[in-house]
Amino acid sequence: MLPHIALTIGDPAGIGPEIVARLLADPATATKAHIHLIASQEALQAGARAAGVPMPVAGPNLELVDWAGRDARFTPSHAGEANGRFILDSLTLGTQMVTRGQADALCFAPLNKGAMRLGGMHEEDEMRWFAKLLDYSGPCGEFNVLGPMWTARVTSHVALKEVSGLLTPEGVAGAIRMLTDALRAAGVAQPRVGVCGLNPHNGDNGNYGTEETDIIEPGIRLADAQGFPALGPYPADTIFLRARRGDLDGIVTMYHDQGQIATKLLGFDIGVTVEGGLPIPVTTPAHGTAYDIVGQGTAQATAMTSAFDLACRMGISHRARRDAQQTLLPASALLPV
Repeated sequence: MLPHIALTIGDPAGIGPEIVARLLADPATATKAHIHLIASQEALQAGARAAGVPMPVAGPNLELVDWAGRDARFTPSHAGEANGRFILDSLTLGTQMVTRGQADALCFAPLNKGAMRLGGMHEEDEMRWFAKLLDYSGPCGEFNVLGPMWTARVTSHVALKEVSGLLTPEGVAGAIRMLTDALRAAGVAQPRVGVCGLNPHNGDNGNYGTEETDIIEPGIRLADAQGFPALGPYPADTIFLRARRGDLDGIVTMYHDQGQIATKLLGFDIGVTVEGGLPIPVTTPAHGTAYDIVGQGTAQATAMTSAFDLACRMGISHRARRDAQQTLLPASALLPV
């Protein structure tokens, strides 16, 4: 059975409408999922026009969701309150569709955090916003995906000077668990996860810092004791070479740019971000809204297609787990949403 995917155009003032139009114009897309498209019709039409592809129309595997934002209009390449509210409202609707069982995963085009803050987001990023929306207080974090290689991080959007003080064995173990679970959900039966050190040369036996021995190694041992084995810590300047040659499926880094620089260098145009640890699958391209090229017809849908394909795979796993849980519940517990 095909998964059901809630698909949003992200920021309607960015390249989202254009790359979503390209995605939907590919005949292969309709063979992968039942798509519930959450969009502004005018923004989507402009995106299709820029991309030189037909305007998406409803069909057997494509539903154009009828919602309050369908007739909204926006100024291209402008981060304002209106498109910020649209982003938040469309993501809320897509999230609700997944939690209600109407969709199996959420996939969205790139967002603009500045617009989202103007539109009412008070959290530091969309990851924390999703967690609040879902009333989820467990561990969560962004994963970056390049084909078979996944990257997670223990700390994220914080100042570099704060990273060391935020690292704990529990945090390292939590990142290993989340990454392992996500890899399994994406179809990797026995994930091989490697863990980065923090300091130059992995601390050089304590000469350049002791986080490796005091925090990271205990975190790896803790994860192993919990049933989530991992390798390392490895020096950060060589671990991605191991992954590139196929020795690792996933890497846990200690801070944002430790993994982002490597993954964007290896595949900026194909990278996918997964909102990891959440109770529902959420994927998006790893690149931004590219206000500087909106309407020029040059934005490519490579990463958008990768994000959609990954949402399909994760959506199938999510539906299987959801169906299994429901079969274990008494009928009285299956209350309507």
